[in-house]
Amino acid sequence: MSQSPFVSRPTPITNATHTQQPSGMPIHKYGQYEAVNIPDRTWPEKRITKAPRWLSTDLRDGNQALIDPMSPARKREMFDLLVRMGYKEIEVGFPSSGETDFAFVRSIIEEGAIPDDVTISVLTQAREDLIERTVESLKGAKRATVHLYNATAPTFRRVVFRGSKEQIKQIAVDGTRLVMEYAEKLLGPETTFGYQYSPEIFTDTELDFALEVCEAVCDVWQPGPGREIILNLPATVERSTPSTHADRFEWMSRNLTRREHICVSVHPHNDRGTAVAAAELAIMAGADRIEGCLFGQGERTGNVDLVTLGMNLFSQGVDPQIDFSQIDEIRRTSEYCNQMEVHPRHPYAGDLVYTAFSGSHQDAIKKGFDAMEADAAAQGKTVDEIEWAVPYLPIDPKDVGRSYEAVIRVNSQSGKGGIAYVLKNDHKLDLPRRMQIEFSKIIQQKTDSEGGEVTPAAIWAVFQDEYLPNPDNAWGRIQLRSGQTTSDTDGTDTLTVEAVVDGVDTVLTGSGNGPISAFFAALQSIGVDARLLDYQEHTMSEGASAQAASYIECAIDGKVLWGIGIDANTTRASLKAVISAVNRSAR
Repeated sequence: MSQSPFVSRPTPITNATHTQQPSGMPIHKYGQYEAVNIPDRTWPEKRITKAPRWLSTDLRDGNQALIDPMSPARKREMFDLLVRMGYKEIEVGFPSSGETDFAFVRSIIEEGAIPDDVTISVLTQAREDLIERTVESLKGAKRATVHLYNATAPTFRRVVFRGSKEQIKQIAVDGTRLVMEYAEKLLGPETTFGYQYSPEIFTDTELDFALEVCEAVCDVWQPGPGREIILNLPATVERSTPSTHADRFEWMSRNLTRREHICVSVHPHNDRGTAVAAAELAIMAGADRIEGCLFGQGERTGNVDLVTLGMNLFSQGVDPQIDFSQIDEIRRTSEYCNQMEVHPRHPYAGDLVYTAFSGSHQDAIKKGFDAMEADAAAQGKTVDEIEWAVPYLPIDPKDVGRSYEAVIRVNSQSGKGGIAYVLKNDHKLDLPRRMQIEFSKIIQQKTDSEGGEVTPAAIWAVFQDEYLPNPDNAWGRIQLRSGQTTSDTDGTDTLTVEAVVDGVDTVLTGSGNGPISAFFAALQSIGVDARLLDYQEHTMSEGASAQAASYIECAIDGKVLWGIGIDANTTRASLKAVISAVNRSAR
């Protein structure tokens, strides 16, 4: 039948409905970032299949960015953490900036705190007195690198240094020569010495000029077989999309001569919030090493986050060659050293990143864990031996030292899956689906009335009070003492139950085609009309002493209710489940 033309219809949404309006912000002050002309770029087709070299700058970049810079004790704590995690290149300070950094570098050298396979790095500007002091700090070190930088971007040339391109290039060349001279003068043969140069503000420097400066520096250092130079191309201020950043790295990597003797290092900052992506794409575009800080510490919006980068590799089955297995210890140490908290939503390390409050998320996670167990059993393997595949959890929290108890947390947004997960994970109770729905409504009433989060302990307390009467909580009409079943030759079971009914010792007797049916018949004598709707059971552990959990869904005097019983004897467990449901019906 056609619809009457006079019936009111809702107005359909159109594209015009969603047209954004001008913001009124002063966009005329900002220009587009220059693209790189590299039509045959190859990085989009690349995959990261192995870990890059890593350099931690926590003790220099990270420390400089703190409201309260690290004390010597906190600096040492951070250094020791980085060594334990497996970092082989660590920038330990800016020795010419003051006595604190100089003394720290000396302390880790003189106290033998630097493993033989770890290279420390120190930063300096391109001034002779600063270079001398910097190299002096490295006396006696086994493996050390001096990192020299000068700004090369047009704004800095014009506004800060008021120098020409040639003058800026000469600063880099002269600085490199001075580093070599003072290393020759001050360091002994016990030191394996390396050099790193950074055209600071690389992201705003013309590519051809950045290349010209780097080539001039290489002409002085003369990289070759067994003589590496590190060229660090820093996004001192992140200015472009990660894709354009990658284009700049592919262009530089293609055009550098002596490329096989150059370690190209990427040093992203997070001004646009895309430092992690910029670092990953730069590696795909030819970079060899990443410089950054744990949890993205650093000036302004921070350096790139080494934890996220390493764990991103791990989540793809690539060994980061850094040990993140105790993520909470790493976080706690970092928070102590930096006196700054890691955000609860920080990838991989935040308090809440493996936690689901949403009901649909919890249900999917619970089903994912169940499927993992079933798949592993079918293959005759453990869960840890098969590929991880749990919805909403990109990695197994256990692999970074997290317990599963934090995965599901219940509040007013939660559903049956999350509550069921808590009971299964903490108490080995695998509730049938309809019982999950029933109990989740009980918890929902609690969260709606009280607000906030319901802890696993509180969920268990509510569950016990609702389904599991015990001597300390002996609610309900019936308390079971004992039961005995006899079977006739025709298959009829007769059940005799000793119980306390309404406070009076009572013997209940009934017959049926099984203990549960016989118990229903026995309950008729005390006015309970019960009918079985569903019955499920499972063992809660392995071994001869394992307990069983029985779940009974009953129609009792017009109500549909679940009951649960737990006992080492499966018959007693089923009787307790019936009593649980009967007692609940009378509440």
